[in-house]
Amino acid sequence: MAEVKKIATREAYGEFLVEYGAERKDLIVMSADLSGSNKTDGFEKAYPERFVESGISEQDMMAEAAGIAHSGHVVAASSFAVFAAGRAFEIVRNLIAHTNANVKVCATHGGITVGEDGATHQSFEDVALMRTLPGMKVIVPADGVSTKILMRKEFDTDGPAYFRLGRSGIPVIYDENADIQIGKAMTLREGSDIAIIACGIMVDAALNAAEALKADGIEARVIDMHTIKPLDEDAIIKAASECGRLVVAEEHSVIGGLCGAVAEVTAQHHPVKIAFVGQKDCFAESGQPAELLEKYGMTANDIVNAAKGLL
Repeated sequence: MAEVKKIATREAYGEFLVEYGAERKDLIVMSADLSGSNKTDGFEKAYPERFVESGISEQDMMAEAAGIAHSGHVVAASSFAVFAAGRAFEIVRNLIAHTNANVKVCATHGGITVGEDGATHQSFEDVALMRTLPGMKVIVPADGVSTKILMRKEFDTDGPAYFRLGRSGIPVIYDENADIQIGKAMTLREGSDIAIIACGIMVDAALNAAEALKADGIEARVIDMHTIKPLDEDAIIKAASECGRLVVAEEHSVIGGLCGAVAEVTAQHHPVKIAFVGQKDCFAESGQPAELLEKYGMTANDIVNAAKGLL
């Protein structure tokens, strides 16, 4: 069996910045003392005059980013998700979202797969926080290729956005020529017995779950809902009406993120039975990413069990 290519979405982000920086001379990149971890150090080396190190001061960084953006630049501001969305929330709300600043908050180390850093660094509420902000796009790419494609499209567009990126290497799903559009879900596998709607690392888990379900004669549709906001409501309603049952999977709390967003749409437009696969209402602990995903119920097997429970 051929080895599956893996790349962390934070790595793809770093590569994108260097490539895009050569084209956009108005691109400013900022980091809060984490350039090595969030992979903005490549941009720092290539374009030092356009890199701003804000130190361990995420709130200041977001305020500075808003001011720089309103002076005519596109800004990529990076920290760990728990700090970018949590510690700096009020600044992102009032100075970036409220003023429609052209700042792309690129938060790395999202979710439980931060692993050994433990509960203080495992952000499971960031998507929920960001999707409440008016005008804020929220994007959770499924692999390194789609990260670059979605970033290029968003960085070419004015306005605020939140990208949720991961620490660990994950399988490459997409071809570089894939037609991925912000706000439009990607159906990666057809099926009519049940639909699995996933984002981020859970998209690969959903594909693996669909293969396992097929062995039992169950045809599962797999949808990559990479854009949490603006949400592709049509894809959700179509899946609900054609499949009758939905499993929603995300590396995030089952409260307020993709699970909540899908439930909101179906409750209003096409009620169906739904199962949630994600972090339950709890903090996690330090450990290896794969072990944590298994312990807290975010694996392909958990998706399989959720689907069979509905069926």
